[in-house]
Amino acid sequence: MIIIKSLKEIELMREGGKILAEIMERLGKAVFPGNNTFEINKLAKELILKAKGTPIFEGYGDKKNPYPAAVCISVNNEIVHGIPRKEKILEIGDIVKLDIGILYKGMITDMARTYPVGKISSEAQKLIETTREALNVGIKIIKAGTKLNDYGRVVEKHAKLNGFSVVYDLVGHGVGKKLHEDPFIPNYPAKHVESVFKEKMTVALEPMINAGTRYIKLMPDGWTYATKDGKLSAHFEDTIVVKKNGVEILTRI
Repeated sequence: MIIIKSLKEIELMREGGKILAEIMERLGKAVFPGNNTFEINKLAKELILKAKGTPIFEGYGDKKNPYPAAVCISVNNEIVHGIPRKEKILEIGDIVKLDIGILYKGMITDMARTYPVGKISSEAQKLIETTREALNVGIKIIKAGTKLNDYGRVVEKHAKLNGFSVVYDLVGHGVGKKLHEDPFIPNYPAKHVESVFKEKMTVALEPMINAGTRYIKLMPDGWTYATKDGKLSAHFEDTIVVKKNGVEILTRI
């Protein structure tokens, strides 16, 4: 069931989204050669708690194997849900995906960015830029009444035009009262998806784009998804609220 938010709920998400975007900006500065992903996660949790929020990712999922951190940190061929570790030391040439969510005053916002570590390859730079652009071109066409598949169509088209592929098995989603709400939002036109964006819907849009094929694999930790062919992947995500004639992006400063 799609949850339409009240103006008060949207205002709380606007506050939380601004806080989350500011936290992400701080975390981006911690992506440098020699730092480890455990320290970035430690900073993320400190910043969320300082803002009087709750790190919504920590403890999420199956009780037998809950996600153990405040921020998902995925490096190079890891697509999403990478687990921070002290031994995961960043090196020049890496690309790092930070995916973070906050529960603030009862409402949740969610966002992701991909950062370079020092000087990166031209292919990696193009992949990051293409993924950022794909999210933006998708957002640009959305308003109340836009088909979810129209969003997916323009995202995948942009990826393919640049020689890359969209991940099919991981998608965007509604967000707000829960971390994952209906509808699920593919970054490609899916035959089974018939929904449209509705006014005052809040959703997390998140293209995940691979340098190689779209196929993925789940790693032994039960959380990290990586490209099946070992090639690079990039990820950008924003929480938006749908309006009559467009959208408002809640996770940008």
